[in-house]
Amino acid sequence: MFTEREERKATAVATNSPFAEWDKSFGDPRLCAAIADRITFRCTLIQTGTDSYRYQATQNERKGMKR
Repeated sequence: MFTEREERKATAVATNSPFAEWDKSFGDPRLCAAIADRITFRCTLIQTGTDSYRYQATQNERKGMKR
């Protein structure tokens, strides 16, 4: 999928995992490196922080807290 879109169309990827943990999702470190290489070539990388609003809301609900 990424190879077919490379340099043709915009691709957005959203994740809470840093690049160092992507091999756990993709299962193969070489595949992970190839995908990261393709999607970061001439890219704009936007990091919004490490805190997930949805994760924190879920944790608060489980503890019986309101948002």
